[in-house]
Amino acid sequence: MSAKAIQQSLKKAANPKKAIGLKMFFKTAPGQYGAGDIFLGITVPETRIIAKKYKDIELGEIKKIFYSKIHEERLCALLILVDKFKRGNDKERKDIFHFYIKHAKQVNNWDLVDTSAPTVVGGYLLDRPRKILHTFAQSKNLWEKRIAIIATFAFIKQKQYTDTFRIAEILMHNTHDLIHKAVGWMLREVGNRSLIEEEKFLKKHYQNMPRTMLRYAIEKFPEQKRLRYLKNTIIK
Repeated sequence: MSAKAIQQSLKKAANPKKAIGLKMFFKTAPGQYGAGDIFLGITVPETRIIAKKYKDIELGEIKKIFYSKIHEERLCALLILVDKFKRGNDKERKDIFHFYIKHAKQVNNWDLVDTSAPTVVGGYLLDRPRKILHTFAQSKNLWEKRIAIIATFAFIKQKQYTDTFRIAEILMHNTHDLIHKAVGWMLREVGNRSLIEEEKFLKKHYQNMPRTMLRYAIEKFPEQKRLRYLKNTIIK
């Protein structure tokens, strides 16, 4: 199995018409967050089928497509990594985690982060020190910041909320809407499991939170409570 074989399989599945829409959806124009990203126009289910075909490819070959300018090639590489991580033993998981962290700047769009960070990063750190996430949260790189907060989804599922809250505080005043949405989403996931814990955090911070972050965090609240947060009339 080789990187070239994956690339050829993806090119065969390319759909130029769909690629046009994906380029717009993922903001690839100059100055936008996905600037320069190239799309083949392949759906995620189609990419998953190809990834499954090459699930046993070595990390060295994966690295060759990890640095591709083609979005679906990087997505395919990440889907393979996620599958390998789920099936791997302790050493294999460690190798995949460190590979991911070393090349994290190539996980450079929101779908790539969201597809991989909870499993590969969050999953590995469930019973390990999580300092790397706090380092990433303070990175100048947008995608490392998003990895930091989205990886905590794995902890949230285990009803561990401390790191989500700490990283949310670090990212509170970030200016990018992709970070606002990611933090709000993770806070909402906390609330899905413990509304009390989410509201403890919100009552402390909601007045200073970016509007998008707050809206995402309270999306599932009853209408009247949601409006009180938005109108700044919550009693602490």
